[in-house]
Amino acid sequence: MRFYEYEAKKLFEKRRLPLSPRHVVHSAKEAAEAAREIGGSVVLKSQVLSGGRMKAGAVKFADTPEEAAAYFETILPIVVNGQEARSVLVEAKSPVAQEYFASVTWDGRRKQPVLLVSDMGGIDIEEVAEKHPEHLSRTHFSSLLPLSPRIAKEAIAATGVSGSALNRLTPIVFELMQLFLDFDLTLAEINPLARLEDGRFVVLDGHVDMEAEARGRHRALLEELGIGEDETRQARPPTDFEIAGRQVNEVDHRGVAGNVVEFDGDLGLVIGAGGGSLTLFDAVRKHGGRPANYCEIGGNPSVSKACELTKLILAKPGVKKIAVMMNVVSNTRVDIVARGVIKGCLESGKDPAEVIAIFRIPGAWEDEGFKILRKYGVEYCDRSVSMYEAAGRAVAKLGA
Repeated sequence: MRFYEYEAKKLFEKRRLPLSPRHVVHSAKEAAEAAREIGGSVVLKSQVLSGGRMKAGAVKFADTPEEAAAYFETILPIVVNGQEARSVLVEAKSPVAQEYFASVTWDGRRKQPVLLVSDMGGIDIEEVAEKHPEHLSRTHFSSLLPLSPRIAKEAIAATGVSGSALNRLTPIVFELMQLFLDFDLTLAEINPLARLEDGRFVVLDGHVDMEAEARGRHRALLEELGIGEDETRQARPPTDFEIAGRQVNEVDHRGVAGNVVEFDGDLGLVIGAGGGSLTLFDAVRKHGGRPANYCEIGGNPSVSKACELTKLILAKPGVKKIAVMMNVVSNTRVDIVARGVIKGCLESGKDPAEVIAIFRIPGAWEDEGFKILRKYGVEYCDRSVSMYEAAGRAVAKLGA
């Protein structure tokens, strides 16, 4: 789940990272008052959960309170990557001498956090990596062992930064690393992190994403920031389909049958949780299929939850067939998922044999599950068929 910029900066403020005077405003009058209180030139930034604000014209610089009010009216209606602004952040304009980049994210292959640092901030880090790799350092560190400022210092120094700038940057980057771990973040980024003309450093922009499953652990923080429990905080507002998927999952506590993301395709997916579902989703696309959705099912959901998830996906416009696939399961009963999916097909007025392209869930109680599938003429496969091959069979069924 993503934080708005002003929320990310509230989090940074908790760790005493250097920030400029700022106010969140909701009207032109408030924008003028904020600019007057800050004094001098200010920058107005649309608050959306997306990048590309500058290119969209949703960032403006004002020299007077009157200009700030006028620019508020200009940028508030701008839609950035499909998102409408929630508010506008008015912040003091800083005299920048140089911009830096610092980010902590999760490396799934190494299964460790990775710190990225560059002395070329303010631009896309992908461009720096491609055109100026010597100005970017990558440093993995442990999420279990105690952190040391030495890790941050060495990462910064690897980009060629030295002297006073190195000493001043180190505690900022170290706190960003600590913040990442303490709040179960998937991204903690400062871009740009600016060195001012007087030598001080200040965070000009920040991005923070939190692991969705960590919401309960950090409920007090989210309440303090005013983030409601119904806010999914993805890169875009949730669709009606996605909201309905969350409601399916919340019916009871047994297992997972939800975490739905909508796509514009014709093959509905009822797929295994975690890495298995991501693997299967990618496999469908690799075979040329067009997924209608992403979802997760596992942890031994009830028959009713599997049924309602199936009905939701089958009701999505454009869905021709569904593929029910998971990795080998031990904590999910195959027969329960089979009962739920077939029940969902029947209650949707569909023939399970026609609408289920493939059923590939081997594991606990699989013999009982396969017996149910045979009764309704559903094509299924066991663990001798790989997830990749099963995805290919499902895609092929759509073209048959």
